[in-house]
Amino acid sequence: MKTNRTTATLALAIAGACGLAGAASAQDMVKCYGVSLAGENDCAAGPGTTCAGTSTIDYQGNAWTLVPEGSCTDIELPAMADGSARMGSLEPLERDRPA
Repeated sequence: MKTNRTTATLALAIAGACGLAGAASAQDMVKCYGVSLAGENDCAAGPGTTCAGTSTIDYQGNAWTLVPEGSCTDIELPAMADGSARMGSLEPLERDRPA
């Protein structure tokens, strides 16, 4: 009987630790604009969109995706049509928006 109680206590402790780790991970995510492919954004990509998956242009400047904090501006993206660098931003961008 003691073994069953110890096993149950251990299982609850592990589940609690996993829950805390998951909560910490979610808090370390930030909205990064201009990095998602068309239809792969997270919720609310600005005017003309309603929620997740509604962006219509690759790297749409007002569409965001959750990324680990500190990584947004380091995500490697293809250059824009004019050859200038394309980077993610913590704020909505004016580039690459639907007409």
